[in-house]
Amino acid sequence: MDDSSILERINGLVEQEHRLREQLGDGVIDEGDENRRLREIEIELDRCWDLLRQRKARREAGLDPDEAQPRPDGTVEGYLS
Repeated sequence: MDDSSILERINGLVEQEHRLREQLGDGVIDEGDENRRLREIEIELDRCWDLLRQRKARREAGLDPDEAQPRPDGTVEGYLS
């Protein structure tokens, strides 16, 4: 997956967030469904941003960015700010 594909994925996830909020406002889904799905999207966004950072770091180190791999949810969610 190249940088542009990852950015497309990020944009798609952000669009999903907006649709969920609209669905909640329209009464199509309840708050519990929205919260559950938003959490899933948040994790996937974190994984995408992490992958972009890995690719950048590999590029800057003179390594092949295509060797960067998505990390498990628990890894990207365990980072400290």
